[in-house]
Amino acid sequence: MSRYEFPGRSEGVRVSMGWDRPLATFFVQVTQSGGGRDEQDDMLVWQGTCPGEISTAAQAVRIARDHADLPDGLGRVLETDRLRTLGIEDGPAQRAGKDLIARNARR
Repeated sequence: MSRYEFPGRSEGVRVSMGWDRPLATFFVQVTQSGGGRDEQDDMLVWQGTCPGEISTAAQAVRIARDHADLPDGLGRVLETDRLRTLGIEDGPAQRAGKDLIARNARR
């Protein structure tokens, strides 16, 4: 899994994005700071939570660009992260997690 964080365009906004190998998806999270130390952040965007949901780095970059200025070449970096995981197989925890996701999807 890879993860990169960027400041958002608005005060208190953070963009996190990367590659999730077990789910075979890129992901984008956009949060707004809750303000105080004890306040939870608000999740404004969270995409890439289902298997294969965001299949290309370009899609992830398009989603995140609405909320942050991103570095040039980020799509290439994300795609390299994905390629580096091609030969990795799921372990017991990933297999169990995927089984749970599949069971819940059938309900």
